[in-house]
Amino acid sequence: AIKMPVRYNLAIGLDKGFKVTKNTPRARKSRTRGKLYKRTKFARDLVRDIVGFAPYERRLMELLKISRDKRALKFAKARLGSHIRGKRKREEITALLQKQRQ
Repeated sequence: AIKMPVRYNLAIGLDKGFKVTKNTPRARKSRTRGKLYKRTKFARDLVRDIVGFAPYERRLMELLKISRDKRALKFAKARLGSHIRGKRKREEITALLQKQRQ
């Protein structure tokens, strides 16, 4: 059996220098960006109930109803400005339509 050498406070090597306890700082506020809070979700749901859907969202619904998923993605992408935002909006509207069917 090979015995590992005892660690010393040497000035060379991987674990060189004085041994200190790791300082764990508190997480920055900027790290919570994009997190959905209960209050925000409530406000968005309330606005959606009162105001309804934007015209482009209604067109998106129509495209999805006739199962033109790719065309719906292209349309959402054009209106929202990026591929990922378009995908997210398509998924959101698809989930909404499925919820309405039940």
